[in-house]
Formats: sequence, C-alpha cells, structure tokens
Amino acid sequence: MPLITLTAQDRDWMPALGELFFQVVDEGASLGFLADVDEPQMRDYWEQVFDQIGPRHRLWLLHEGSQVLGTVQLSLCGKPNGRHRGEVQKLMVHPSARRRGVAVQLMAAVETAAREAGLSLLVLDTTAQSPAEHFYQSQGWQRTGEIPRFAANPDGTLHATAVYWKLLD
Repeated sequence: MPLITLTAQDRDWMPALGELFFQVVDEGASLGFLADVDEPQMRDYWEQVFDQIGPRHRLWLLHEGSQVLGTVQLSLCGKPNGRHRGEVQKLMVHPSARRRGVAVQLMAAVETAAREAGLSLLVLDTTAQSPAEHFYQSQGWQRTGEIPRFAANPDGTLHATAVYWKLLD
C-alpha cells in the first residue's frame, strides 16, 4: 500500500478520491455533506482541498493501484500564537480497506510531518460515540469532551462531535 503526499498538481487522483468520498458518505460518515451530495459538490470539495495544499495544508493518500484506500489532511495553524499546533482533518478509509492498518499508516504520516514542521499539539474532532473514537483513543489521543448537535449525519439527523488532542514528543 503506497503512501503518497499529494501536491496541488496531483489532481489526476480526483476521480479515485471522489469514489472514496462517495463510499464513506454512503456508509454514513459525517464529512460535512448530506446524502444527496452530488458529483459537482464532491468535485468542488476536492478542488478546494487541492487549492489549499501548500506549506500550511497537507494531503496524503494510501492506494492499491488506482484505488484510494484512505486519505487524511493536516492543517497547520498560521496564527502567531498557534504555530505550534495543527488540525487533523477528514480521515477517510474505504469500507473495503478497514481493519487493514490504513488509518494507522495515515495518522503516522500526519504525526511525522507535524513533528518535522515543529508542531507539538494536534487536534481533531469526530462523530461522538462512533467507532472512530475507539481508534483515536487506541492511538494515544485524549478526549476533551463533546459538543452536542454539532453537525448533521448524511441523513440529516444532528449528532454530537467529540474533540480530541494529542501532544507530540
């Protein structure tokens, strides 16, 4: 499973990223979209991600051939009082690739890059009471709490989000 750090020029991965996107939304993942998300919305999302890639925003993917097994993003804080921290965003793992170490590899890449960038703190949020919480806790993340009615699931029902942090060595 090769791991790639994408650049803004790697947009040829967009069809495979789109397939992953639709798979995880169909499985009920809360990525900021509802079940009626369509191709133009998905494309617009990935175009915005690729437009952000640079010194303060990174994107990784793990693949087998042309199939994207998973992806994750890291956004470094640009504010003077927050240059020590980053936010992990949109960890997505294809349903067929779950329990194969994809998320572990992607999060290891994030943590390595964060350390190399001089970060000492990472934060993220995820759907409360979801299997993702167990994963993050198993990787040493600390749960701060949750915010009720934070976002809508793809079916439109509101759910709480759990907020996590991790100090880096």
